[in-house]
Amino acid sequence: MSWFRKSTTKHLFILQDDGRFGTVHHQNLGDMSHEYVEFDEVTSNKTQFVKMKIGSKRLRLFSIFILSFLFLFLGRSAQLQIVEGGHYQALSVRNRESVKLIVPPRGSIFDRHGQLLASNEATFSLTMTIGDLPIDEEERTEQIEYVASLAGLVRTDIDLLISDFISRPYDAIPVKEYLSYETAMRLAIELASIDAFDLVTGTKRVYSSSAPSLSHVLGYTGNVSASELETLDDTYRPIDEVGKSGVERTAESVLRGIPGQLVYEVDAQGTKLAVVTEESPVPGADISLSIDLDFQKYIELELQNTLDRVGASRGSVVAVDPQTGAIRAMVSLPTFDSNLFVNGISTENYQAFLNDPDQPLFPRAIAGEYPSGSTFKPFIAYAALAEGVVNEHTSFVSTGGLRIGQWFFPDWKAGGHGVTDVRKAISESVNTYFYIIGGGFDSVTGLGVERINTYAARFGFGSPTGVDLSGEQDGFLPTKEWKEEAKGERWYVGDTYHLSIGQGDFLTTPLQMAVATSVIANGGYLFEPYVVETVDGSGWIDFSKGEMTEIEGLDAYALEVVRQGMRQTVTIGSARSLSALGEDVAAKTGTAQTPGDRPYHSWFTGFAPYDDPNLALVVLIEEGGESNDAAVPLAFSIYNWWFTQGM
Repeated sequence: MSWFRKSTTKHLFILQDDGRFGTVHHQNLGDMSHEYVEFDEVTSNKTQFVKMKIGSKRLRLFSIFILSFLFLFLGRSAQLQIVEGGHYQALSVRNRESVKLIVPPRGSIFDRHGQLLASNEATFSLTMTIGDLPIDEEERTEQIEYVASLAGLVRTDIDLLISDFISRPYDAIPVKEYLSYETAMRLAIELASIDAFDLVTGTKRVYSSSAPSLSHVLGYTGNVSASELETLDDTYRPIDEVGKSGVERTAESVLRGIPGQLVYEVDAQGTKLAVVTEESPVPGADISLSIDLDFQKYIELELQNTLDRVGASRGSVVAVDPQTGAIRAMVSLPTFDSNLFVNGISTENYQAFLNDPDQPLFPRAIAGEYPSGSTFKPFIAYAALAEGVVNEHTSFVSTGGLRIGQWFFPDWKAGGHGVTDVRKAISESVNTYFYIIGGGFDSVTGLGVERINTYAARFGFGSPTGVDLSGEQDGFLPTKEWKEEAKGERWYVGDTYHLSIGQGDFLTTPLQMAVATSVIANGGYLFEPYVVETVDGSGWIDFSKGEMTEIEGLDAYALEVVRQGMRQTVTIGSARSLSALGEDVAAKTGTAQTPGDRPYHSWFTGFAPYDDPNLALVVLIEEGGESNDAAVPLAFSIYNWWFTQGM
């Protein structure tokens, strides 16, 4: 029998084992009490219901269900409030706030004398905020097509931008830049009621047109691409410009400045009600280059005249202060106009550059790699003197060349140069002397390829100079291992002979040659050349320019003998025409063979004034022929200008 207590003092209910349901009645009759049970008839269904028990398995399943529901509820709440809280908070903020970026003016660029090279011009840009486009597909399409027609674009132009920047829905994306004032005002009226599109004021870059060859130095700017945004810091927005090449790229961090912003309170329709906060932009810093604009202009003009005179089309000149590494001029021809890239270069113009066999966009002064010819000989002479292969008095007889078995290695002068010591070998560029000290002959053990490469590397060959410009190449020092792997041939003594006179597989850039020549000029100190000299009047400490590093194991006397040999090149050697200049010059000329039957490259390297040099100069006329016909006359003109107007 089971008992159930009801919430009353009068009745007690019972359930009999036979299924009958009754009520216990209790009565008080004076001193006596009386109890009796009254049974009610109940249906079998009710009886079964009352007798039903909840099994442990069902109770466990029910508990699991309740707990699972509770965990799901708590998990979703945590996701919405913690994980995605920032996102929804941002959406909430955007319902009442509108943010407008203020792009700072980019810093200007000046030459060493304060002449303006790159500046800014006020302009307007049409921008789009993807997150503010209509959600309804038909309405969105209609709005995009309308704005595209106003801006003189096609819908696919805007669709491509949406595809590229879909991951940045609330950034202002440039749709069309550098709008005229009249166009901007018309668009401002037409777009007043369209939230997703806006007009912003900004600037565009303007480059000096007085020396187009500076385009390889200055570079140019352009809009940040979607791929660049993934690598740049998070302060960049699609509307920003970024340096794409040259100084504009390497000095981006100081030229750019820091964007500002205006935060407006808006109503439900997006109408601006008030300014909530305002952060002023920080303008980019102005920088001054080590470049002398007038010197650059003069060299550009004279180089072009030389190219025209000798029937060549490509050349480069590097002029650097050997005491500091400051680049005074850097010219590569042919060149291009950086201003063509400011508004976005047309496909036709860009393809014309790419298809031009002379490659106007190529910064050959820092990226062109060439056999050096005889301009490499002073460094071979230094290595041989430092290693004791020869001394300053050691002489060999030049009879017109050397024969090794069936191979003949000639001098450039028929019949040879006669008795030759190291100074004469440099000044008259005697191949036989360098064959012997480089590769050995008879009883003389030459330097060999390993030691040649070791010393060449100490002067900076075979690795980038570290100049603060993008696109520099490292040249090439061939090795035995490289030849066996690349050509499937072992290294022969003839390969060393070729290397010893700057031929064969050895390659250098004009800038590398200028830096190496500066080591001879300044008494044995290597540096990283630079073009960025000051930032708003402060030293350009980010790149640690101006530091001089003494070359490893410097043999000062050997270096002095080489200096004397280069001076003798001008007094009695292959560059005697330079003796007419007002200051003493030390030099080395060179002609380098080119593939096929094309003319030789014409080289010159030198420094001046001899006793206290302030300009190391390298001239390369590609396929210009003999150095005395092309490179040397140009070097004369350049030094003459420097001595009379530059120093």
